[in-house]
Amino acid sequence: MKRDLDLVRKILLAIEAMDNGRVDCDIEISGFTKDQIGYHVFLMGQADLLKVVDISNLDSKSPQAEPIHLTWAGHEFLDASRDEDLWSKAKSKVLKPAGGFAFDILLEWLKAAVKQKIGLLLPSSAGHV
Repeated sequence: MKRDLDLVRKILLAIEAMDNGRVDCDIEISGFTKDQIGYHVFLMGQADLLKVVDISNLDSKSPQAEPIHLTWAGHEFLDASRDEDLWSKAKSKVLKPAGGFAFDILLEWLKAAVKQKIGLLLPSSAGHV
């Protein structure tokens, strides 16, 4: 199964929308299976975007995890990727050329784009946002 950063972002948005900051129900994302979501939650735990509980077992089709809550890094990624226009630009300028395996580069690009948008960064040092 390929990593899907759009799904990662959707999972983070869904968890952030929960009232108490703690995941207290199954996460359902339209167009994605429970296995896809569970695998991405597992990956997000590895990336420290979420605090998770590994629920993988020998019968699991793929590694699976249940989310507990967002981490600081999860909030940071979500804040950097919140703007739909910047997210679309990031996908076309960073993910597409890099083949989808450049998470750290994507996050740096998003942070620079946000800084440029609010006037904290000169355009020449923002990596041509």
